[in-house]
Amino acid sequence: MSFMKYIMALVILLQACKTEEKYIWKTLDVKASAYNSVVNQTNDHPFIGAWGDSLTSRQKSIAVSRDLIALGLKHNTKVMIEGLPGVYLVRDKMAARWKKRIDIYMGDKVEKAKKWGVKELSIVYAVEKDSSKAIN
Repeated sequence: MSFMKYIMALVILLQACKTEEKYIWKTLDVKASAYNSVVNQTNDHPFIGAWGDSLTSRQKSIAVSRDLIALGLKHNTKVMIEGLPGVYLVRDKMAARWKKRIDIYMGDKVEKAKKWGVKELSIVYAVEKDSSKAIN
């Protein structure tokens, strides 16, 4: 496990100690690229995510490959990305050809997305605990 994974796990543990945690946090290694709201990278509606969300540069949003949705990375899932500050939300889906991959939304900053490139890194994501399975 990389140093960053340990730091991310520590942050999650400290957050869980503050309040009763309603999430299970999972770690996953993925390829991460970046995308922009331009027609040649998306579709005819580049500012609308796959679930109908308006995408703005003020939000921390990502798209996920469709195989990750089955692992719990569904619409509005909270995600922390190795090397980036803050919490991102799943707001878009990638084309079906991609596997085990995320795409970080960078608004209209095409050069910033190109500079990011493609990286292999770890993410930590929140899956809601199933309250129906809780033992009382």
